Amino acid sequence: MSPNVLPRRSLLATCAAALACVASLPATARPAAAPPSDGFSLSSPDITPGGGIDNRFVLSGFGCSGDNVSPALEWKNAPAGTKSFVVQVYDPDAPTGSGFWHWTVYNIPASVTQLPRGAGNAATRLPAGAHGGANDFLDTGVTGENGNYGGPCPPAGEKAHRYVFTVYALAVADIDAAAGVPKTGTAALHGFVLNRGLGRKMLGKASFTALYGR
Repeated sequence: MSPNVLPRRSLLATCAAALACVASLPATARPAAAPPSDGFSLSSPDITPGGGIDNRFVLSGFGCSGDNVSPALEWKNAPAGTKSFVVQVYDPDAPTGSGFWHWTVYNIPASVTQLPRGAGNAATRLPAGAHGGANDFLDTGVTGENGNYGGPCPPAGEKAHRYVFTVYALAVADIDAAAGVPKTGTAALHGFVLNRGLGRKMLGKASFTALYGR
């Protein structure tokens, strides 16, 4: 498998072949991790890293009664050569066996350094050229439209879940075209592309984690 792009083949064949290939390679032969990106950072004026998530950003549905507004995100000091950004929000503590994806935004132009509060609540609020991708609220209707932000809503009585907000800086303008995957591909498929398939075309990433329980 090329360290830069995934082969253009059927979705199932791509996933199976890519995963098998990576698993069989010795560590020294695998695509190199993204180089350090000094100072690249992600923050939010709405959420304190390590702190709790306010009810206004919590899901409205599935037993939760938040406002489901996407929080503002800001990033700075992107690596040289960045052509686009990707944002993903993930709950690794969801009792699904695979975590839970709450929000994904792809092909954010390199000139953009923030998503304002509410940007994830309608496609028209995203920067020109960017698009909301599939998350695990697909076809449930609780986010309004597929691709919109879906806030935290862990099972009642559980320990507070972690919500990991991550921005990726890419050396490609269109992740789907570069990787040969559909825009409708799952967040996990795009996560594989970001963390392995693009190789050195993934220039760096920055994250913070916040908590929510009920």
